[in-house]
Amino acid sequence: MKVDADAQLSFARDQVFSAYRDRLTEMVPYLGNINSIVEESRQDEGGLSHVVNIWRSSDADLPKVARSVVKPDMLAWRDHAKWNAEEWTCEWRVEHLAFGQAVDCAGKNRFIDRGDSCTVEIRGHLNVDAKHMPGVPRLLAGTVGPVIERFIVESIKANLVKTAEGVASYLEARR
Repeated sequence: MKVDADAQLSFARDQVFSAYRDRLTEMVPYLGNINSIVEESRQDEGGLSHVVNIWRSSDADLPKVARSVVKPDMLAWRDHAKWNAEEWTCEWRVEHLAFGQAVDCAGKNRFIDRGDSCTVEIRGHLNVDAKHMPGVPRLLAGTVGPVIERFIVESIKANLVKTAEGVASYLEARR
């Protein structure tokens, strides 16, 4: 399933890019249902930065069919990001901590200069294989999987837009 979202921020591209890359852990108060972001590792080499963050959220409104499988404390993921300052891009891969191989989610963000503003273009994919999710009976995997997938995609889209709004609020507070 495709994950596509765009966000327009009224700040220069270099400010937006560096805020996303370097200041995410400071933005938690601006990010709504995100409880924490912890930088697990970082390696900078020239214009490339490899950053691994652990995100945690427990406030999502899970669909009824998914509640028996997905508990709020299971909403945690490891974000592997490769930031390219020369190309103004971020390639990312999400490793879901509770569901491991059952969730495949990756993509690429582009930071597009619009003069006094920046568009963050988010493109990716998400696939859920419910047969590999703990607690999902094999007979229900075909029914539960697509529901969980749709929920996660909609949550990701909403969180990507909320993250952009949080970045804007964070940058605004520092003007």
